[in-house]
Amino acid sequence: MRPHPARPVLLVIAHGSRDPRHAATVHALVEAVRALRPGLRVETGFLDFNVPSVQGVLESLAAEGVRDVIALPLLLTRAFHAKADIPAVLRQAPARLRIRQTEVLGPSPLLTAALERRLYEAGLTPADKPTTGVVLASAGSTDPEAIAVIAEIAREWRHTGWCAVRPAFASASLPRPEDAVAQLRAEGVRRIAVAPYVLAPGFLPDRIARGAADADVLADVLGPAPEVARLLVERYEAAAVRDLVALGA
Repeated sequence: MRPHPARPVLLVIAHGSRDPRHAATVHALVEAVRALRPGLRVETGFLDFNVPSVQGVLESLAAEGVRDVIALPLLLTRAFHAKADIPAVLRQAPARLRIRQTEVLGPSPLLTAALERRLYEAGLTPADKPTTGVVLASAGSTDPEAIAVIAEIAREWRHTGWCAVRPAFASASLPRPEDAVAQLRAEGVRRIAVAPYVLAPGFLPDRIARGAADADVLADVLGPAPEVARLLVERYEAAAVRDLVALGA
């Protein structure tokens, strides 16, 4: 019988930001993942602005003798960072490491649940759904696939009982959050809430918040919501299972 291979290390890859709230939120989310899986080694690496860098973490793991790593992009859509930046960084990893990159986090019912959690924490209740229009505000992207995913999430979320759900973007795409709020207001929607579809605070989430000035409710970023932590574990475990199948374990 073959020995059971050691569990791969989970490397959470975050974008990074000059805003210290970003790294603090990422670390809080990683701690939530560790709490869900106490036996799992979880490391964090940043693409830019913060330390440790992804490359630095990978070199340290290789120096320790680690063999298998599952790299999880802390991204909500499959845009440029997931398609180009992260694979490029992983290709520069030490040769002894065997690395599998997971799918990005979105779309997922767990993220929709986290969005609703944040709206309820901001003061709404399920009974408010029929009279509340929601602006689903993402950071934005020039990638058509990412934009289409946000629009589809809004369409699907609308079917769960909200009066309306409109996508909006802090950059690169239209409409802006303030324009989506104004449109819902012009249509006579009684209550308007802005739900940031972002993981951590920073420049673009602050722009979303400014665009929500005329809304009635502004939810917090997703951050270390329990549903987000569970989703990271799900992405890791799906990749780990594929590894075991590939190894014939």
